[in-house]
Amino acid sequence: MVVSANRFEQPLSSILAPVTVVTREDIDHWQSNSVIDVLRRLPGVDVAQSGGMGQLSSLFIRGTESRHVLVLIDGVRLNQAGISGSSDMSQIPISLVQRIEYIRGARSAVYGSDAIGGVINIITRRDNDGTTLNAGIGSYGYQNYNGSTQQKIGENTTVTGAAAYTHTTGFDVEARGFSGDRVQPDKDGFLSKSLWLGVEHQFSSDIIAYARAYGYDNRTDYDAYYDKYADSQVDTRKLYSRTYETGLKYHNDKYSTMLMGSYGTTKDYNYDPKYGQYAKFSNLDESKQYNLQWGNSYRLEKGNISAGIDYQHQSIEPSGYTMISEKQTLNNTGVYLTGQYALIDSVVAEAAVRSDHHSEFNWHTTWQSGLSWEFYEGYKLVGSYATAYKAPNLSQLYAYSSSDWGTTKGNPNLKPEESKQWEIGIEGKTGPLFWQLNTYHNDINNLIDYKYGNPISTYENIGKAEIKGLEWVGEVNTGIFHHQITYQYTDPRDKEKDEVLLRRAKQQVKYQLDWTVYNLDMGLTYQYIGTRYDKMGNGLRTKVGGVSLWDITAAYPITSHLTIRGKIANMFDKDYESAYGYRTAGREYFLTGSYNF
Repeated sequence: MVVSANRFEQPLSSILAPVTVVTREDIDHWQSNSVIDVLRRLPGVDVAQSGGMGQLSSLFIRGTESRHVLVLIDGVRLNQAGISGSSDMSQIPISLVQRIEYIRGARSAVYGSDAIGGVINIITRRDNDGTTLNAGIGSYGYQNYNGSTQQKIGENTTVTGAAAYTHTTGFDVEARGFSGDRVQPDKDGFLSKSLWLGVEHQFSSDIIAYARAYGYDNRTDYDAYYDKYADSQVDTRKLYSRTYETGLKYHNDKYSTMLMGSYGTTKDYNYDPKYGQYAKFSNLDESKQYNLQWGNSYRLEKGNISAGIDYQHQSIEPSGYTMISEKQTLNNTGVYLTGQYALIDSVVAEAAVRSDHHSEFNWHTTWQSGLSWEFYEGYKLVGSYATAYKAPNLSQLYAYSSSDWGTTKGNPNLKPEESKQWEIGIEGKTGPLFWQLNTYHNDINNLIDYKYGNPISTYENIGKAEIKGLEWVGEVNTGIFHHQITYQYTDPRDKEKDEVLLRRAKQQVKYQLDWTVYNLDMGLTYQYIGTRYDKMGNGLRTKVGGVSLWDITAAYPITSHLTIRGKIANMFDKDYESAYGYRTAGREYFLTGSYNF
């Protein structure tokens, strides 16, 4: 069952939008060491990362910008109150992830701002009672130790806990200027410590209350230029993130309601270790986010309906180190209505509408509609149209920084970025093969871009983009082999300049082959990433070559409790870049042991 698509529980097969669900079993089978490694395997996803584990990453869904992806943690927006306004998925500990629900296409009519390209809901709660302990080692000094447990206390109370430690010495990510010279020839490592605690109590068969808290402390080393005027080299990032959430749920045969609230705080330091994170050369982005949600759903005879209201408050506190010179806040209140109904046995209609009141630009309304027709048993035609938007972030509105190279100033008069998109798809089951073909068209207006000026640079609504694309997804069993294949073609263009948007490959092929022989669980992964464009240090465009990558995994149960897993990533040691000027790891080896009881 999936809840993220329309904010009511429904079978995966009934959702009109293309949806992919990743389970904890999938993550373990793929032996993914990061959330980025999981997401890069999924249809419609393109990833650019400035080096190895923990380095800055950008996630592009169906050719849209990285800021056009809505990321949820247990249904709550990931804290984006900071400077960037987009989600750096490389910082989320993979050990906390139990399930991912990934919806492609616009979903602003359900969730509001950000959901132009798609929605990713990361679910952290375990499904089953028990305890799992994991330990792993690998290339570049990689070490990972994590464990999770879920236990009953009495008949009606469940307690869950999880903790993880990850460290890698890394490699030289080798950021280059346009001269091609190394900036800082050293190893760029990553350290992450995370903790998750939760309790759930069932007052009756209909009423459940819960509370949970989780957080992580990450440290990332990266390459940077030496500032001779300040005698400083800001090349280390520390990220502290804490989230606290509580809620009450009621559920009977037809009606469900949930009331929840959450508070999140993030401190993001960039500093020179020689002087420490509180020195005058350091940068601090300190943000807070409050969320309140009240959601309701009702099961009809031939469908479902959902309605609710949510409130979000974001703030950046004043600090001598931040780009924001004084306290700034954003507030957003949204009301939504979604529904799905079977008009006849073979025709299903879906619709949603949402209005958001934003503290900076007042009301903004989005809507979407869809229709599916099973024209032959096992074959379905789907069409949809949706509007979506992305609100300006705090940096674009209020940032102020000044240096010897000029001044950057926010623009409080910015308008939201707006999208109109349609999609047509067909799916079917032909013999043992299940397949799905989707084509889409997305027009985005009021794109916010950074406009250079002398002496002041700022942000303006000056961009337009047109994105056309096609996805084919297939899944089939042949004997002991299970095959999954994706082909994606995307043409994302700047309409003003008629140029392909940066860091997005026009073509990708993704293939997963799994089989089991004598309890030995094997997996083979192939990914072709086509050519893409990026910018050099001097601002000129350059072409980044395509690459074919192979991974292989194996797992064997030593006992009913102990499983040993091994992985070779990038088997043929391909030298490539997903972001211009930044190295990737090359061939890597990993070995992991898992114990369940």
